[in-house]
Amino acid sequence: MSKNKPSRKFAQNKKYGGPPKKELQKRDAEFIEASIVKANDRFELEELPIGIPKNLDHISHHSFAWKNSPVSIEVEAQVASLVMKKGEFGWLSESRVNEIGQSISGMNISIDQSLSLRNALLQQKTVYGHYKMQSRSKAMYKLYKEGLTVIQLSKRFDFPPMNIFREILKEKGWSKNKIKESLRNPSQFSQRERNEFTEAEAADRVSNVDQSETQIRADKFEDIISDWFESRGVNLRRQEEMVAEQMAEHGRPVNTPDVLFLDHVKINDQPIAWIDAKHFYGADVNFQRKKMKKQTLRYVETWGQGAIIFRHGFSENLHLPGVILLDQGPLNLDSLHQNG
Repeated sequence: MSKNKPSRKFAQNKKYGGPPKKELQKRDAEFIEASIVKANDRFELEELPIGIPKNLDHISHHSFAWKNSPVSIEVEAQVASLVMKKGEFGWLSESRVNEIGQSISGMNISIDQSLSLRNALLQQKTVYGHYKMQSRSKAMYKLYKEGLTVIQLSKRFDFPPMNIFREILKEKGWSKNKIKESLRNPSQFSQRERNEFTEAEAADRVSNVDQSETQIRADKFEDIISDWFESRGVNLRRQEEMVAEQMAEHGRPVNTPDVLFLDHVKINDQPIAWIDAKHFYGADVNFQRKKMKKQTLRYVETWGQGAIIFRHGFSENLHLPGVILLDQGPLNLDSLHQNG
């Protein structure tokens, strides 16, 4: 092998994103076609799929044009290298956001999309690095006892502050239940632990305890989508209605997309049986892609082809079989902007 050429393993590690979307669409062509047939035929089945009421009075037909502006994989790869820094897991300072904004100037990607991409990359980094972090827990605890703060350990070892804090508590002999309870009620901590917890929470947007604000915005986004279709005469069921029904019938939610259409709906000439709302950028990032694929396959197998609407758009190379990808398109998101 030439010394000037990188090894195959190195080249693979450097490649960003998944295989080319066209290759995956070709590979999944039979599955995709079957999902389209299932979406079109779902009301005609002798045994209706879960969530579809029997004896629907009238099933209407609707068709919508939806303009998308996906981000190229080349741009996403460039931005991925700009938004990640060692030991940086928290909300970014204004100066750091401005730095990223200047770096992406002229690229076909917004600052909101870039920051959402960063979050996807941080999630992947956190999950894929978890076992490595656990293997360093004793070394980190030793340094913690010597006086290093959780934030200093995070910058040194490149793990999320809150995960490091949990590992330190575990090394102190705390049980999982005690750790969980103490994180909910930090007054149980010693003074140092309380200070470390406060600083770690503030410096960690991935593994922190309070994710309530994010969920509130996601819920609002779901409502905007449902309201948009209902205002155009589409008969549908919302997730909360299906959850209540399935809890009563099965004791747990079985299969609950954010929106289940009770009419025939086409978007950009593609039949759509269901919609799931994602309050983030649809990145071509392995961890996020696998998570979404696992979720949406259940929907496709039940109702046929559906769609995901991403609040912050999506990568042109992202592929989920049986799923049409959409950005905010014609939706009015003013109410979300008013709340950040």
